[in-house]
Amino acid sequence: MATPIEDLPLEVAQGEMQTRYIELGDMAVRHARVPAGTDFGPVLQGLPDDRCPSPHWGIVLEGSLRLEHADGTVETANAGEVYYWPAGHTATSAGGAVFLEVGPVAPMRQFHDHALRLFG
Repeated sequence: MATPIEDLPLEVAQGEMQTRYIELGDMAVRHARVPAGTDFGPVLQGLPDDRCPSPHWGIVLEGSLRLEHADGTVETANAGEVYYWPAGHTATSAGGAVFLEVGPVAPMRQFHDHALRLFG
């Protein structure tokens, strides 16, 4: 099954922030476009430990993301880089970013349902 990104169901549309989300088999896919100055911390409040409950495998298509893991380590993923982020992270983007991530359905859906409650 192949689906154009613009045909993926819209998850969040808030100003310049837009995320699209789909579940395919046992995995979920999210395409996200976030503006400069994005801090995922406030969006993650209310989830376990106020952090993302899902591991992600993905690629940064444009810009960069700064990740802070539950153990306090920090890393940056830049355009053209693939990544793996274990559950328990939060992120910011100083200059904005576009990224595509894949993860297991259950924890990805946990964030999805949380985001819909906040922005839906």
